[in-house]
Amino acid sequence: MAVQYSTTHRTNAMTDLVAQLGSTGYLLIYTGSPPSNCAATATGTLLASLPMSATAGTVSNGVLTFNAFTTSNAVASGTAGYYRLCTSSAGTTCVSQGVCGTSGADLNLTTTSITSGQPVSVTSWTITAYGA
Repeated sequence: MAVQYSTTHRTNAMTDLVAQLGSTGYLLIYTGSPPSNCAATATGTLLASLPMSATAGTVSNGVLTFNAFTTSNAVASGTAGYYRLCTSSAGTTCVSQGVCGTSGADLNLTTTSITSGQPVSVTSWTITAYGA
């Protein structure tokens, strides 16, 4: 049996993620595979940097539903491989990271092929805390 946590614990975990992002959070999309952990330096090429709302999202029953992201133009061309949620556009403080794809990934995009100068947007996104 997989490890399970109470709804309260999962809600607290997602609420803490929102608190850590603060009012200046960014979604950064990179090429390649994610680093071994969130504390490691980002790898690959930064493709896009999308500002988050002043409050990243709302949490209910262990599910974080993100508020709107500001659409931004890509700063480089490449294939989106992973994302990082960071406290600023500098990306020095990573709060969460995961893989990008077009389905079944941590962050699903319409396409992972990103071209410099093209608009990059995320229209909706939720993260469900582990251990449900």
